Amino acid sequence: QVQLVESGGGLVRPGGSLRLSCAVSRSTFVINHFGWYRQAPGKQRELVAARHSTGARIVMPDSVKGRFSISTDGLENTINLQMDDLKVEDTGVYYCNGDRSWNLVVQGSFDSWGQGTQVTVSS
Repeated sequence: QVQLVESGGGLVRPGGSLRLSCAVSRSTFVINHFGWYRQAPGKQRELVAARHSTGARIVMPDSVKGRFSISTDGLENTINLQMDDLKVEDTGVYYCNGDRSWNLVVQGSFDSWGQGTQVTVSS
């Protein structure tokens, strides 16, 4: 089971930016694909960004393209989500997760999740 710790959420005004970070162990970092997901109140959890372990493939829904970017830091063993031009509809709890299966990461079909980090976009 992949162990992850999300951080970086907070309250931001529309148009603002936040950078989320997900910390994992080194052994986990090098062998897995990772994704960021969010769950808005009353809605199902959805994929926000998925990154192949090679960095060669990134999947993002149209709703966040051009505003969000996913990256990794090999020194810190973190998976980061830079969120710019935030909108009220970006509000939700954000989670990261990872697996050796790319399809599983893209589909978000995980059995377990971490605590997540709350992002609230409000004026």
